[in-house]
Amino acid sequence: MIEILIVLAIMAIGAALVVPMVSGPGASTSDLRSAARQIAAGLRQARSEAIAQRRETLVTLDLEKRSFRVAKESREIALPEKVDLKLFTAQSDLVNERQGAIRFFPDGGSNGGRVTVASGERKYEVDVDWLTGRVAILD
Repeated sequence: MIEILIVLAIMAIGAALVVPMVSGPGASTSDLRSAARQIAAGLRQARSEAIAQRRETLVTLDLEKRSFRVAKESREIALPEKVDLKLFTAQSDLVNERQGAIRFFPDGGSNGGRVTVASGERKYEVDVDWLTGRVAILD
């Protein structure tokens, strides 16, 4: 009985040491996936608004704050702190190196672009097709 308790104690100590090493200092895979899905949902919402309201709609991203805003909503959607963002979009929609936007047109099209959500080696790319405005998440 004592031997079993000693083995269980050793396993618990080992697990307590190994789990933090495996998860690492960056964001978890579920945090990355969640952030990519949030951005994709915001982009899809902007596309729908552009079509429904027959006007251009922007999704503005702040890479420094790790947040984005759909159109002129007052609500800014924050992403996890450990997530790194990169934005590739039209030069005319870049405010500076830390802020930019992806634009959707009334016909459903877009200026196109890509938002990369990364942490270390892991990353997801949220891609916006310029012709159709289709939003896709790529591994």
